[in-house]
Amino acid sequence: MLEIKNLHAKIKETQILKGLNLKVNAGEVHAIMGPNGSGKSTLSKIIAGHPEYEVTDGSIEYEVNFKKINLLELQPEERAREGVFLAFQYPVEIPGVPSSVFLRAAFNAICRHQGAEEMDPIDFDKYVRSKMKLLEMDDKFIDRPVNVDFSGGEKKRNEILQMAVLNPRLAILDETDSGLDIDSMKIVAEGVNKLKKKDNAVILITHYQRLLNYIQPDVVHVLYDGKIIKTEGKELALKVEDRGYDWLIK
Repeated sequence: MLEIKNLHAKIKETQILKGLNLKVNAGEVHAIMGPNGSGKSTLSKIIAGHPEYEVTDGSIEYEVNFKKINLLELQPEERAREGVFLAFQYPVEIPGVPSSVFLRAAFNAICRHQGAEEMDPIDFDKYVRSKMKLLEMDDKFIDRPVNVDFSGGEKKRNEILQMAVLNPRLAILDETDSGLDIDSMKIVAEGVNKLKKKDNAVILITHYQRLLNYIQPDVVHVLYDGKIIKTEGKELALKVEDRGYDWLIK
């Protein structure tokens, strides 16, 4: 589904990614771990199309409907319509925009792109509330402005609600576990697990093994200094938890 080859990227004059390679198949969950400053969040933002980052070399190929697309040629909103979703490490607040309006606009934009019929407000309200039950969210959330006055855990849960509603083909979760207590993390993880399918894929970016106790990855990568330096099964996360990163970096 996703193949990244020799990706180099910088922000302003700082080179962050230095020849990164990654391949993700449909139906898989990949976890990306690594020390602070290694390039994990940069990778997620580049896949999603953040405009501040400049790709200086390499390619990102994304397969949808049996055709390959060069994601680097698409604007962020075009990538989103093709099923690429990013759950932010620090979700932004959007004052004055109710979550229900925000979600319906995004959902119907994808419907239009795919040639499907848009959903009317009444049907969409039923649809989104069914997804909220997955995440044990209070009905009041949907009428509040997007992330305004939400706690850290509420913001992260709201990101997963967006994922549930939009049903992306490729979901990238950038440190969704950071700032969550154990109960909130279990609820978020359960929501992610319920959304996994054989024709979609998830990339989890995390510092901690604890999230991977609840969302079982098929593949774990360690990213350091702009490159993936180690790839194994889920046992790699346990090694990192036990030994840190020094043994890999050396």
